[in-house]
Amino acid sequence: MFTAEMYESIKKVEATREERMKTEPRRMTAEEKEELLKTYHPDYRADGFEEIKVGPNKGEKAPKELADLLHSNSILLTDKVDLSKVDYDCDVLVIGAGGAGCSAAIEANEAGADVVIVTKLRIGDANTMMAEGGIQAADKENDSPVQHYLDAFGGGHFAARPELLRRLVMEAPDAIKWLNDLGVMFDKDEDGRMVTTHGGGTSRKRMHACKDYSGAEIMRNLRDEVLNRKIPVVEFTSAVELIKDDKGQVAGAVLLNMETGDYLVAKAKTVVIATGGAGRLHYQNFPTSNHYGATADGLVLGYRIGAPLLYQDTIQYHPTGVAYPSQIFGALVTEKVRSLGAMLVNKDGEAYAHPLETRDVSASAIIRECANGKGVDTPLGSGVWLDTPMIEILGGEGTIEKRIPAMFRMYLNYGIDMRKEPILVYPTLHYQNGGLEIGGEGFTKAIPNLLVAGEAVGGIHGRNRLMGNSLLDIIVFGRNAGKAAAAKSKDVVIGEMNIDHVEAYAKELEAAGLNTGMTSPLLLPKYARHER
Repeated sequence: MFTAEMYESIKKVEATREERMKTEPRRMTAEEKEELLKTYHPDYRADGFEEIKVGPNKGEKAPKELADLLHSNSILLTDKVDLSKVDYDCDVLVIGAGGAGCSAAIEANEAGADVVIVTKLRIGDANTMMAEGGIQAADKENDSPVQHYLDAFGGGHFAARPELLRRLVMEAPDAIKWLNDLGVMFDKDEDGRMVTTHGGGTSRKRMHACKDYSGAEIMRNLRDEVLNRKIPVVEFTSAVELIKDDKGQVAGAVLLNMETGDYLVAKAKTVVIATGGAGRLHYQNFPTSNHYGATADGLVLGYRIGAPLLYQDTIQYHPTGVAYPSQIFGALVTEKVRSLGAMLVNKDGEAYAHPLETRDVSASAIIRECANGKGVDTPLGSGVWLDTPMIEILGGEGTIEKRIPAMFRMYLNYGIDMRKEPILVYPTLHYQNGGLEIGGEGFTKAIPNLLVAGEAVGGIHGRNRLMGNSLLDIIVFGRNAGKAAAAKSKDVVIGEMNIDHVEAYAKELEAAGLNTGMTSPLLLPKYARHER
């Protein structure tokens, strides 16, 4: 399956393996990390960003692709919708049916609220499904939420909002119990205790996993719970604009049926944005591990109605995306592969960084090796080796098939046996560190009764996220948003509905001299080829 040049490089990897197994590369100093990030991490590339010219974050920077969407008008500026014709009337409208959206809907339903979920794809078509490695929680005797907080706070460059991170770590053990009680099949030993492992930047083994399909297993149970509770799920239907009332509070959303093109109106006392990430915008032309619908919809909808963003200029590039073969280019190679013993090495078989540095550091180190001619050439660029045979040597024969079976099968489909051959990796666009700004209860700072949960939130992780904290945040903040939305809905009286902010935003764009020729949100990525 590999080229002749790749096989020559593999020989060097094999030749250095025994020596590398004796001495693990040292961890970098804080100063070394900072220099590496400034030189090689995509967040520091000035040409990848643009100044935001309108709205609450005017004057700040954002990735160019996101800025284009923020600088675009709503489709409803020209398409007219009759807001008096209400198609859905509920207490809690949840936009998005991934882990955060389903968690919110379950808890809102449990609290007695009338809930409706709308999703532009199917229930469960979300980044939650793509998550592999696990979910963090400090629930073992040698660990504590305080230690979890310190790891995550440092890993996020001390930029996380303390009230949000505190809630994340303190409620993590209960989140694991809630999922376990729902039926999530976590890895357990013969005594029934959950098996935990390290992730990058963790000082304790607190990663709870379901082999290497943790997200799919969690999503399976959340989806079943939503359906068992008979919570209405309106599929293939996108939110294209939020609705306000004459009191300035959110009052629902205008929806677009993706199959018929018809507009629908959802009236709601509270709205939860749980639309996920932005990987399919392909910032700086990076590949992505994200699902098809990850196009930053929630950020655009919230921003245009007046909700500020936080840390929208910081993105997580997972260090180990597939670099070869091209059929699965950009697919996620879970961090669990490294936590089980695989080492990152360049084309000469040199281990140039500790395998469990934080993700931003590991990604930057890989980019550095490739930029300096130490990468392995591939049809789509270059990559470095992840020495997966080390897992079998360290953990015993059968470890790969037992602990990361999905990864093993994925590579075997293309003639690569990761038990015997290393695999080629390169950073892939993985996670939206920034998003809409919220308070501890999940409500946005500026728009009454509008909540956000999951990857569309900014501030939980700071400027870098540790492995396993995203599956955790969708549960913790999804559940809390559902509870808070249900409680708040009891006191809300909706006034006359309007979308006056659409016209007001258009005037701001015009005054700033902006005309992208686009409408937003994007809804689906643009992959169509235009032949001349």
